[in-house]
Amino acid sequence: MSGHSKWNNIKRKKEATDAVKAKIFTKIGREMMVVIKEGGPDPNNNSKLRDLIAKAKANNVPNDNIDRLIKKAAGDSDKNNYESLTYEGYGPSGVAVIVECLTDNKNRTAGNIRHYFDKFGGNLGTNGCVSYLFTKKGVVIIEHDGELDEDTVLEDAMELGGDDMTYSEDSIEIVCQPEALSELREGLTAKGYLIASAEEAEIPANYVTLTDEEALRKMGLLLEHLEDDDDVQNVWHNWDEPDEE
Repeated sequence: MSGHSKWNNIKRKKEATDAVKAKIFTKIGREMMVVIKEGGPDPNNNSKLRDLIAKAKANNVPNDNIDRLIKKAAGDSDKNNYESLTYEGYGPSGVAVIVECLTDNKNRTAGNIRHYFDKFGGNLGTNGCVSYLFTKKGVVIIEHDGELDEDTVLEDAMELGGDDMTYSEDSIEIVCQPEALSELREGLTAKGYLIASAEEAEIPANYVTLTDEEALRKMGLLLEHLEDDDDVQNVWHNWDEPDEE
């Protein structure tokens, strides 16, 4: 179960600039409004909110800001008119892309998403055109400096509901069923592991490698523009993205 984790491919990491932090804060706040409307503002009774708080902390959102987000989301829950939308399509050279959005204006969002696909050599498709290539899973990432024993982590993860594990020199990726995510994250945290992230993900069955320089450039730009859009919460794809030098 050792090897190169694909998480860095399907979930791109960005330099934590102020602009990136602000976008993360905005997107988490929007998502918080939705999960609080669905399950209430008490994280003890709302597992999705607990997971979202953990996500905020993993993205270095201060506790005071998290508390303010929860209070604001709870107070505005009656005004919340955000709708969850999913778009599917293909990037350059047939890379499958799933875009998850929360929006208060479907026309604006649809227009923007279509524009990005058209501009950067892709095609926006119909629902179902690529989702069959992915499976929804829970993914927990543990950060470490090589000091953790692989067998011990594996035993702990399997005991808490993990299905698979990939061990690398600086991180450990544990995959589980979506419904087991909260218990797995909370159990690993209780055992003292440093959780870098824990969230549901669309995991591709196979990956596409791009060799053409223009396709590589356009695919990178497509993902960049999608992820920078305020209405976009997550972008999943099956591009085997090259490691940065």
